[in-house]
Amino acid sequence: MLALSFSFPAGRYHATPWDRHVNEGAVAWPPEPWRILRALIATWHHKVKLSGRYTQSTLLGLIESLSLELPEYALPTASHSHTRHYMPQAAAGKTSLVFDAFISVDRKAPLTVIWTDIDLPDEQVGLLDELLAAIGYLGRAESWVEARRVSEVPVPNCKPDTDALDRETGELKGETITLVAPLPNCQYQSLRERFLNDKKSAKKLAKTLPDNLLDALSVDTADLRKQGWNQPPAARKVSYLRPVDALRPVRVIHKGKRPAVTSAQFIVIGKPLPRVEDSLRIGELMRRAAMGQAKRLFGAGHIPAIFSGHDMPEGNRHGHAFYLPWDSDGDGCLDRVLVHVPLGIDDQQRRVLEKLNRIWSRDGGEWRLILENIGGLEVGQPLTHRATTWQSATPYRFRNKRGLTQPDTHGSFWKLIFNEPITGPLALGFGCHYGLGLFQETDNS
Repeated sequence: MLALSFSFPAGRYHATPWDRHVNEGAVAWPPEPWRILRALIATWHHKVKLSGRYTQSTLLGLIESLSLELPEYALPTASHSHTRHYMPQAAAGKTSLVFDAFISVDRKAPLTVIWTDIDLPDEQVGLLDELLAAIGYLGRAESWVEARRVSEVPVPNCKPDTDALDRETGELKGETITLVAPLPNCQYQSLRERFLNDKKSAKKLAKTLPDNLLDALSVDTADLRKQGWNQPPAARKVSYLRPVDALRPVRVIHKGKRPAVTSAQFIVIGKPLPRVEDSLRIGELMRRAAMGQAKRLFGAGHIPAIFSGHDMPEGNRHGHAFYLPWDSDGDGCLDRVLVHVPLGIDDQQRRVLEKLNRIWSRDGGEWRLILENIGGLEVGQPLTHRATTWQSATPYRFRNKRGLTQPDTHGSFWKLIFNEPITGPLALGFGCHYGLGLFQETDNS
């Protein structure tokens, strides 16, 4: 028996089936046997061959061994997902919508591929282990993978089969899918001989019909399509039975109290970026954007007080959102905005922040927002560090409560030193909810 474990550190697997267009959003799941062997071959050429420890004949023997049997799979919980992108075209100002489909899978949940009757010789096992250690991706290049040979084999739940119904009970056993697998070498040689004996097609097809299975599996897909193959000549289509819920999203219920979400940090993108002197203005625009999203989600009369700051309970006038623009790289421009809600937000309120993608002003200024992180006090550092020494990042101004009169029109910069470390963010005085009176830690204690 031979079993290989594949895990996906990025939590995604991208692979468009042979006969499907990328914009159909289809993904070949599980990874097809044909694709796995091609990945091993590519790893040989790019990473292992130059070491000189193994010969190409050993690789040929390994590939022929793995092609003799159709593997079974132990599939982890997964779901089908996609993103959409507008890609530029050659014509100026033209774009095309592209679907990027993928399988979303737990980073720590491996997929196991099992050949039940294969017993490889030691030399092929050694080469296989080296290939698995060096492989970087499976499917498309962004499908990062970690692979290894394993001895503990889980129960397979996806096997070659054509009958989805249980003949005794009539119940559905699974979902029938089609995967592409390599031909055994003897079958490939028979197919090759049949095509090359036809004098009309021999010269045209010779390039895509090499004399051994290893080279046949190495032929570039573009060359195969150019010659009109409706499937790779060294491959066959095989029916597998996959669990009907193999790609059904599973809701995860977290036991215990979930960590409070208090902060969301955004990257500000635009030319030019606003200056630090514009902190109050940008903070107010950020609040206006959040209020607009909250109005769309909850209705005009139901905007949460944590976003508006209105109708907060007595004695708790500062539990609502602080919209804090700041300069993260010290170049004098505002490139981040931290939205900090001391009282925390629930899942519905979180959607307001997750949907924010721009701020704009009536004088024509507009900046894109990208949500960089959302969570607890780990978000927004160094503004949220614990420290005893804090230095003004924007002017502190005195505020008179009655009528919001602002007698201090210039403001001042301060250095505050506490006996014990305090946790930020620290914003004081007039306009503190919009970026004035903002302090940054200087000792990181």
